[in-house]
This record gives sequence, structure tokens and C-alpha cells, in this order.
Amino acid sequence: MTVQPDAESKSFTLGSPYLLLALASLFWSGNHIVGRAISGEVPPIGLSTVRWLVPVLLLWPFARPHLKHDWPLMRAHWGIMLWLGFTGGALFSALQYVGLQHTTAVNVSVLNSLVPVLILAAGAMMFGDRVRRAQVAGIAISLTGVLVVIARGSLETFLTLSFNWADLLIVFNMATFAVYAAYLRLRPQIHWLSFMFALSVMSTAMTLPFAIWEAAAGATFRPTVLTFVSLGYVAIFPSVFAFAAWNRGVELIGAGRAGPFLHLIPIFTAVLSITLLGEPLFAFHLIGFGTILFGVWLASTGGPRSPRR
Repeated sequence: MTVQPDAESKSFTLGSPYLLLALASLFWSGNHIVGRAISGEVPPIGLSTVRWLVPVLLLWPFARPHLKHDWPLMRAHWGIMLWLGFTGGALFSALQYVGLQHTTAVNVSVLNSLVPVLILAAGAMMFGDRVRRAQVAGIAISLTGVLVVIARGSLETFLTLSFNWADLLIVFNMATFAVYAAYLRLRPQIHWLSFMFALSVMSTAMTLPFAIWEAAAGATFRPTVLTFVSLGYVAIFPSVFAFAAWNRGVELIGAGRAGPFLHLIPIFTAVLSITLLGEPLFAFHLIGFGTILFGVWLASTGGPRSPRR
């Protein structure tokens, strides 16, 4: 399937890959905040299981008609479906919440910025994607903006950032997501509801045994308002909406050009912190945000098209 010729002419409309990818980054930035906020309140594997179990229940009535039509294709491509469910669903979400239990949101934001580079590397190594200079320049520029925000405009602050074993786990997890993004081009051409339902079912099935083991070891959910609100958010926005928007955006412009949009996550995280938590807005925020947006624009409009095969 080639990139639709009108995909980029829609600007920021609902069908625009740019809007879809920006929304995915917004929902995932909220997931970082929530995942860190409920650290210690909710066991990480259990949280990952609930994150995918709820979408199974919610999507079933809507996905059922499409599943009847798409089942032959899904069965014929069961291998890639299983691989995508393992990398993008079960493993990615579980390791993300485990990492957020033991590291800071700041460190996760820094390490999240590796994903666009890792996506380019995965596409080049696994599918022979050609990397253009505009992509490399755009990623480098947006990464610079990310570092400005993370370091709060101070070289001294940047040099004092420290990392632990959980950060290494996050790096591995980012590489896992890069592989998922690269392999999305091989998924069968089925309705997005069929794909999201199948992804949710596989992710639930793969994480459930570990969640049971976790609960048997004494890790339980604390029945608080924060717990229930957080579970509702992670089960709908970073799971169903973010993955559906990301998958469609990658389908339209390719994984390599979609990757830089993940650099929007630090912007959204900072904006949410400022608006919801009352944190102040500084000049380095504006400088960093402007740099990130310019880099994302350069990389997404100047990079190669990587159509699904």
C-alpha cells in the first residue's frame, strides 16, 4: 500500500497524519505523568494488564462486525500480528511501568528522545530504508530542543543528570517500540478496530500470567480515587486512542518521518505540568519548544516516504 496522495494536503484536519501523530504524543505524555504519579499505588504489571483488558471489553461491540470480515487476513498473517502484539503492546507497556517505578519522569523524557533515532536505525537495518539528510538534521535539532527543556536551559543541570538500572530498562523499551514502529508496515490491511482489538487481546493474554504472579507476591492495587481515575486514563487514551492515531499516522507517512513527533512528548508534559500543576513557564521552555517544533517539521516534511509493503 502506497502513501495516499492527499495524506499531506489535509494539513491539521482529523485525517491529517500530523494531527494524529501529535495526538498520540499528547496521550503518551499524559501516560508518563500518570505512570509516575501512581508509582507505589498500583503494581506495574497489573497496571499494564488492566491497560489492555479494559480496551478488550470496550472495543468488542464495535470491533465485532469488522472482525468477521478481517479474520481470514488476521489468521493468514498471525505471525506479524503476534509480533506486533508482543513488542508494541505487552512488552512495551509492561517495561514502561516497571521503569517508571524506579526512575524519574525527567529521565524518561530524555531517553524517550532516542526513539526517533532508533526508528530510523530499525527501518534501515530491517527494511533497507533510506535516511535523508533532512531527517537527520530535523531529529538532531528537535533533540537539542528536548535537551534544552530537560536541562532547564542550564549546562550544569544537564551535566548533573544521573541514570540507574531502570534507565537502561527504559532504553531497551524504547528500542522495542522502535522495532514495533518499523514492523507496522507489514501488518495486514484490516480495519483499525480489528487491529486494536487483536492488539489488546494479545497484550492482555501475555501480561496476565505475570500480573497474577505479581499479585501472589503481595503487590496489590490500592483502592483510591487516584487509582481509579488513573486506570481509566491509561486504558483509553494512551492505549486505544494513542495507538490508533500512531498506527494510522505511520501508515500515511512512514515510521521514519513519524518518529520525530515523539519529541513533542516533553512539550506536552511541560504544558500539562504548567496548566494542571501550576508549575511556572520559563524562557527556556519557549526556546526549547520552538526548537523542537522546527526540528519535527523539518524531519517530517523532508524525510523519505516509507510505504507499507
